[in-house]
Amino acid sequence: MQTFLLICDLKDEPEAIQAYVDCHKTVAPEILESIRVAGIVQMSIYRWKNRLSMIMVADDDFSFEKKAELDNANPKVQEWESFLGQYQTNLPGTPPNWRWAITEKIFDFKA
Repeated sequence: MQTFLLICDLKDEPEAIQAYVDCHKTVAPEILESIRVAGIVQMSIYRWKNRLSMIMVADDDFSFEKKAELDNANPKVQEWESFLGQYQTNLPGTPPNWRWAITEKIFDFKA
């Protein structure tokens, strides 16, 4: 299994933040299936103000390249991503239209 932590910023507008939160209360089954098919076995999104953190656990065969190919070929995912894009903004220092950035693990403790 692989674990990733990604971050994303929402527009710093209360309406955009609430709309983003609300649309994640019921995610279409096609979107959830696309996540599963990509090899993701667990995904959680946390929010602090307008900053999002996503914890993603994937199987050993998962790759972001494979997920991107699957997403690009899926009209429902493209529609979902386009819809969510209206609430998201670029993280500082990222290219235009960059949404989620993969973070680097710098510490790991196991008891």
